[in-house]
Amino acid sequence: MQIPGPRYGNVEFDGLQVIPWDFKAHAMNTSGNQIIVNDSEAIANAIEDYGAVGVILALGKVEYNDESRTFQIWHEDLKEGPSLYVRERIDRGAWSRLRKVSFDLQQISFIKITDETLIKCGSFQTGFRNADGSPRRAKVLLDLEGIDEEIVHVVEFGN
Repeated sequence: MQIPGPRYGNVEFDGLQVIPWDFKAHAMNTSGNQIIVNDSEAIANAIEDYGAVGVILALGKVEYNDESRTFQIWHEDLKEGPSLYVRERIDRGAWSRLRKVSFDLQQISFIKITDETLIKCGSFQTGFRNADGSPRRAKVLLDLEGIDEEIVHVVEFGN
């Protein structure tokens, strides 16, 4: 696999092996069944050029930071204080999500996305803004419960 893969505007796919691939990780014990994939326009353009794009999805059991946020505090100290992004988030009064502290890999799925798949997908980030205030581009929202034919291979791990 060639890493990184092709670039479409600001979006660079993680790899290229016959088709462009994105690598994703998803918490199977705490998250829903929807995966935010990548920029909708970049995916559509890659499908036009290659016939499909792929997602290599690592699914695992996740443990989050405790309510006292000890991991987050340790991480901020390691970074020598909050980043500009964090300071701007605080200034805006936006919430802070709990950090993941462990990921126990349970399964890897290889998913093929075509134009037919995109018809089944939703959209995410429409109307959202970046930290600098500029609009975010819409991303493909993939529902894992609605894509049986698209999952081309699954590797499961014990536990």
